[in-house]
Amino acid sequence: MRIGTAKRAGLLPAIFLGVMGSPSTAFAQTASIATGGDANAQAVELGTITVEGQAQPGYAASSTSVATKTDTPLINIPQSVNVITKEVIKDQNPQNLTDVTRYVPGVAVHQGEGNRDELVIRGVDSSANFFVNGFRDDVQFFRDLYNVQSVEILKGPSALTFGRGSGGGLLNRTLKEADGNRVYEATAQTGSWSDRRVTLDAGQAVNDKFAARLNMMYEGGGLWRDHNQLERYGINPTFTYKPDERTKVKFSYEYFRDWRTADRGNPSQATSATGSTAINPGRPFAPGGDLSAFYGSPDQNRAIATVQTFMNSVEHDFGGGFAGKNAVLYARYLKFYQNIYPGGGALAGAVNPAVTSFNRAAYQHYTDRDNLINQTDFVWKGFTGPVGHTLAFGSEFGKQTGIDLRNTGVFPNGATTLADNPYAPTYFGMVNFVHSPPGSTDSNSLYRLFTESAYLRDTLEVTRWLQFIAGVRFDRFDITGLDGNTGISRSRVDDKLSPAGAAIFKLMENLSFYYAYSKSYLPASGDQFSSLSATTVLLAPQQFENNEVGMKWNITPQLLYTWAVYQLDRTNVPVTDPNNPALPALSGANQVRGFETNLVGNIGRDWQSTLGYAYTDARVTANTGTSGTPIQKGDRVQLVPYHQASWWNKYQFTPVWSAAIGIIYFSDSFASSDDTVVLPGFLRVDGGIYANINETWHAQLNVENIFNKGYWAAADGNNNLSPGAPRTFKIMAMARL
Repeated sequence: MRIGTAKRAGLLPAIFLGVMGSPSTAFAQTASIATGGDANAQAVELGTITVEGQAQPGYAASSTSVATKTDTPLINIPQSVNVITKEVIKDQNPQNLTDVTRYVPGVAVHQGEGNRDELVIRGVDSSANFFVNGFRDDVQFFRDLYNVQSVEILKGPSALTFGRGSGGGLLNRTLKEADGNRVYEATAQTGSWSDRRVTLDAGQAVNDKFAARLNMMYEGGGLWRDHNQLERYGINPTFTYKPDERTKVKFSYEYFRDWRTADRGNPSQATSATGSTAINPGRPFAPGGDLSAFYGSPDQNRAIATVQTFMNSVEHDFGGGFAGKNAVLYARYLKFYQNIYPGGGALAGAVNPAVTSFNRAAYQHYTDRDNLINQTDFVWKGFTGPVGHTLAFGSEFGKQTGIDLRNTGVFPNGATTLADNPYAPTYFGMVNFVHSPPGSTDSNSLYRLFTESAYLRDTLEVTRWLQFIAGVRFDRFDITGLDGNTGISRSRVDDKLSPAGAAIFKLMENLSFYYAYSKSYLPASGDQFSSLSATTVLLAPQQFENNEVGMKWNITPQLLYTWAVYQLDRTNVPVTDPNNPALPALSGANQVRGFETNLVGNIGRDWQSTLGYAYTDARVTANTGTSGTPIQKGDRVQLVPYHQASWWNKYQFTPVWSAAIGIIYFSDSFASSDDTVVLPGFLRVDGGIYANINETWHAQLNVENIFNKGYWAAADGNNNLSPGAPRTFKIMAMARL
C-alpha cells in the first residue's frame, strides 16, 4: 500500500524538514498491523469515497483498526462502532472534542466541572475513557481537534483491546500522520464572541524513505457566558521513516496548552425547604431567565492544562501473513483548576424556594501526572485446514505516576460556604484556599500505578458466511498511594481476566448479524486512581458485563446502516453507609438496556447524511446506599435520556455550493442518579453553508442553534447545570496550496 505521491509543486519549509529533499513516488507504506496491506485500506479508513474514478471526502468509513488492532471492515466488527471522519468534523466544525459526539446515538455530554472532557456512554459516566492512537489518554482536560484525522467511539466493554474501564464505551482520537501525501492547508476563523482561530496542516514526502507533517493551532477569544475567556494552542510535528518495503517507523510529538475560565454552571431551585425530591424534582435556575449569567468569579475561576505527548511506533511485515508493531507513549500532564460555584450548605447550593438565597463553595485542584505506556501487538493471518484465522496477541506495560492535591476555599466570613443573592450570581470577593480546613477532607496523594497486560484474540472464518471470535485479556493493576494528610502508604493489586466472544452471520457479503458478549473491570480507585483511601483499598473492582445483538448492512459501498440491542449490567458499585463510612459494601448495581440505530454515508451522489437514534433505559437495580441515602432502586441513571435522535444532512447543489442542516433531540434526563433535579429535553437545529471556490480556496459558515433556543446541555450534579450556547456563528476560510 502506498502512503501517497508527493507533488513537486511544494515543499515543507526548510526550518521544519531540515533538508530540501526531492519527493518520490517510491515512498510506499508497509503492509502492517494497522492497515492490513489492502491497497484501498487508507481511503476506506479515512472515510473517502470514489466518484468517477477520483477519491472524494465522505462521511462513511468502511473499516477501522481501533476496535481490533487490525484493519477490519466495520461489517465484520461485532460491536457498535461510530467512526466520525475528517469530512464530518470539517463540515460540522465542532470546537471541542465532546461537541463532535452530539450527533452520535447513545452518547451524552457530562459537564466535567467546567474543566475537562467527560462523556456518558450507554449510561456509564467517565472522564478517563479517552484514547489517542489506541493509547490511554486519561488525564482530565479539554482536547482539541486540530490534528485529528478521525474520532472512533466504541460502545460497550472493550477491555479485550483497551484494558481496564471502558464499561459503557470509549472514545479514541486517530491523529493525522506523515503518510507521504502532499497536504498544505491553512484556515482562519472568526465568529461570535470575538472568536479567532487559525490552523496549519503541512506535509509531504521528502524522498522515498522519509515523510514529514506539521499541524499547528491557535485559538482565543470570549465565550458566550459572562466573563468567560479561552486561549489554547498546539503544535504537532510527525515523521515517518521507511527503511525498507516491510518496515515503517513513526514519530509524533505534541505540545498543547489550554487556558480557560472554569464554569460549573447554574444551581437548581429547590422545591422545599429541605431540598428537592424525586416526587417533586427541582429544575435549573437562571436569574431572570438569563442563561449567560455566571455564578463564578471572573478573576479566580480558571482551568489550565499543559500536555506534552511523545509517540513512537515500529511496524514490520515478517511475511507469511505475520506482522507486528511495537509502540510507546510518554505523556506529561500538568493540570490546575479552581472553581467558585453553587454548592455547600443544607441545600447543596440550590436556590431556596423563596428565591432569596443560595450557597457558594470553592476549591482548587492540582494534577501532575506522567504516563509511560508500551504496547506490542502481533497479527497472523492463515489457515488450519479449511478454517481461516486472524490471530492477534500482544501485551501492554504501563507506569503512571503523579500528585493529586486539592484545597478548599474559605470565604471572608471564615466559612467554606457563603450565602448569597441568586440574582447577583457573579462573585467579586476574595477566597483563601486552604488545605483541609475544618469540615472538609482534601486529597493529598502521591501515587504510582503499574499495569501489566496480555491479550489473545482469534477470529475464525469457518465458512464465507460464518465467523466466530474468542478472546481474553489479563490485566494486573498494581497501585500504591501515599496519603500526604496522614503519612500512610496503601497498596492494592487486582488481577483480572476480561473475556469476550462473538458470532457473526453474513447472509450476504454486505450484510451481517452478530451476537457479542464482553466483560470489563474498573478498579476501586476509580477513573482517575488519584487516591487510595482506607475505604477503596478494601474494595474489589466494579464489573461491567454486556450482551449485544446487532446488524450491519453496507447498502452501498458508501452507505452503512446498523442497529444494536444490548443489556449492560454494572455490579460491585461501592456503597458507603452514611452512619459508618469506614464500612463500605459492594451492593450497588445498574442495568442499562437499549436500542441504537445509525445510517451514515452517501444517500445519493450529492447527498451525505448521518442519521441516528438511541433508546436507553438506564436504571439503578440495587440500592447504591443504605437507609437515608437518596439513590434508590429504580432511579434513572444521571444524564441518560430515554430518547436521543440526530440527523445531519449535507447536499451539494453545484460544484461550488453546498449546504447542511442538522437536528439534535434529547428527551429529559436527571442531573444526578437521585432523580431530584430534571434537565428538560431540547431540540436544537444547526446548519452550514459551504463554498468550494476553486482548488485553492474554500469558505464555510456554520451556525449552531439556528433558532436561538434556550436549553440545558449538561450537568455535574444537581446544582452545577450548564445551559447550551445560544445562536453561534463561525466563519472559516481555508487555503489549499
